[in-house]
Amino acid sequence: MPAFFRMLYKVSYDALYHFSEDDGWAMASHVALSALLAVFPFLIFGTALAGFLGANMFAETAVHIIFDTWPETIAKPLSDQVVEVLTIPRGGLLTVSVLAAAYFASNGVEALRVSLNRAYRVPETRPWYITRLVSFGFVLGAVVVLAAISALLVAVPVALAFAEKWFPFLKEFLATIANWRVYGTIGLLVIGLMVFHLGLPAGHRRFFDVLPGVLLTLVLWLVGALVFASYLASFANYAATYAGLASVMIVLVFLYMVGAIFIIGAEFNAALLKYRVVPSRRRKPPRSEADEAADIG
Repeated sequence: MPAFFRMLYKVSYDALYHFSEDDGWAMASHVALSALLAVFPFLIFGTALAGFLGANMFAETAVHIIFDTWPETIAKPLSDQVVEVLTIPRGGLLTVSVLAAAYFASNGVEALRVSLNRAYRVPETRPWYITRLVSFGFVLGAVVVLAAISALLVAVPVALAFAEKWFPFLKEFLATIANWRVYGTIGLLVIGLMVFHLGLPAGHRRFFDVLPGVLLTLVLWLVGALVFASYLASFANYAATYAGLASVMIVLVFLYMVGAIFIIGAEFNAALLKYRVVPSRRRKPPRSEADEAADIG
């Protein structure tokens, strides 16, 4: 067996073995439930904050970015409920309900942090209030980014119309740029995964330490979404089992799959680091006086 495939087998086996031994399936269910419970509070808090910042298209932008990469049969029931919830008028930014929404939204980030710590096999050394502030910072950062994107969407159509008027030969190129949803969503997904792997778990990792697991996660998410959508269309009949809760159960099972793949991506990175497949950047040990004297001699 070539050395590459032998090492790939060792790394994959180590990642899957540690995932199973370290309650990876239970952590995936924790991530799935926490993510489902965090979606509505995040969008409620984000809509209130974005409205305070003047980004009134936040809700529409966030719904598209979150759900456009999901299979339609899974995303539509939940996105419809999200839109209905966000149309309910609420008070200002500093209300108890909005602040509570921010706290519950950070619980989803906390679930990701705990699962990443287990996957990377590192103990949490930071105090609980620091980790909670970090999680809230991730929520706040996500809201600001989505608010900035929603604000840009107001200016983009005007800029495109101006460009088409004065540069008609760029019409096809500008139409490609205008179709931002797919490319923008994938780009934000990659950046978000990199930020989560680098900033959430304890310890320090480099860009190239987490890149393989992020790419593996994206590939497995794509395959998993296609397989799950085909399964729903061909075999599954959740309505016969869960009645009115069928759409919620479909979303929860889908998020369970997504959470498991997310953790496996981190496990893969940890296994690569364990076998030193990704070269580590280490400082050379300080030279002693005897070594320097030997070099001079």
